[in-house]
Amino acid sequence: MAIWRPFTQEKTASPSVKISRGSGAHLFAEDGRQYIDMISSWWVNILGHANKEIADAIYKQACILEHVIFAGFSHAPAEELCDKLAGFLPKQLRRFFFSDDGSTAVEVALKMAYQYFKNQGISGRNIYINLEGAYHGDTIGAMSAAGNDSQYHSTFSEFFFKTFTVSFPNTIEEEEASLEKLKCFLDARAEHVCALIVEPLVQGAAGMKMYRAEFLEKIVDEVRKYGILVIFDEVMTGFFRTGTMFAMDQTGVIPDLICLSKGITGGFLPLALTIATDSVYEAFYSDDWKKAFIHGHSYTANPIACAAAIKSLEILHRAETQSQILNIAKTHRDCLAEGLPNVTSKRTLGTIAAFEFESSQQANDVSAHMFRNGVIVRPLQNTMYFIPPYCISVDDLQYAYSLILRDE
Repeated sequence: MAIWRPFTQEKTASPSVKISRGSGAHLFAEDGRQYIDMISSWWVNILGHANKEIADAIYKQACILEHVIFAGFSHAPAEELCDKLAGFLPKQLRRFFFSDDGSTAVEVALKMAYQYFKNQGISGRNIYINLEGAYHGDTIGAMSAAGNDSQYHSTFSEFFFKTFTVSFPNTIEEEEASLEKLKCFLDARAEHVCALIVEPLVQGAAGMKMYRAEFLEKIVDEVRKYGILVIFDEVMTGFFRTGTMFAMDQTGVIPDLICLSKGITGGFLPLALTIATDSVYEAFYSDDWKKAFIHGHSYTANPIACAAAIKSLEILHRAETQSQILNIAKTHRDCLAEGLPNVTSKRTLGTIAAFEFESSQQANDVSAHMFRNGVIVRPLQNTMYFIPPYCISVDDLQYAYSLILRDE
């Protein structure tokens, strides 16, 4: 058997560690070793591993209805999930389209934005604006939306649609330069732009790069002068990762489309939503079949995944979970304030913390040291980040930081 692993150069990579079970913030290998999952297994296990309440909800739903075609049919778990999510979203965002994962949620949003104009007889709107360093997924559309300079997708750039990239600002002074560049582009090409797509406040795969809400608000203000749609990719930032239910809650912006996935089911099953405003939805509401949004997936709105998401939402909003989220944020701030050797650009937002080493090799060496001592991290080039499950103990989180202090 030869499993082809994701984001892996199989010729040079180490053998896989075979995990036999998980519990809370911990993973247990077949050889008896135990690890703290400091990256929530690619950011999805927000409530930890093998959460019994979510597992029970999945079992209960599986005994009733495991799946049904979602074209022409519906079911209680999907409707209940949408109703519950609506309570945490701005009232303008109330049209829910299900898909499978973060990439497809973004793909759906990109297609909706383009067809929104086409359905109104407006042609030529085929350019998307992104933010430098963006990552929106690995389908062709999602890769395109990240721009031609993406560090992950350059192999496929000849297939990409047109984009304009806003420079990422590392200082307030750079914000002004980025905005001026955007304004110049809009003056010349705004009538050809379909949508702005951004990861609000934090760019995950770029190395947990963080930027000010004020800058995001200014970008949105500029594009909306020209009727350009706004897409927020909250696949990673949603469900309290940044300290609030959604990153957009820390801004004055309500997007036209928002993409959700990753933590939505507590890490148990794939599920995604693209949520649109009534204004977007109404552009598709017609007697003309060609104006329908002709897109779907075999497992759209899977009832078992919806049941997991409903239970995850319930747990997320309990006082105990909210207290844990605050404790993680405080521990990040306290540990980063103490000082870490050979580390720069320390930053934190909510349950996310990141810092940079002088080189990718140094980050990899520290990662290997942490792994030998029972902590799983996965550097992004020279950036180390901690994004743990909300059930992690303060002791476990402090232990992870102590390994950087005691780097060997």
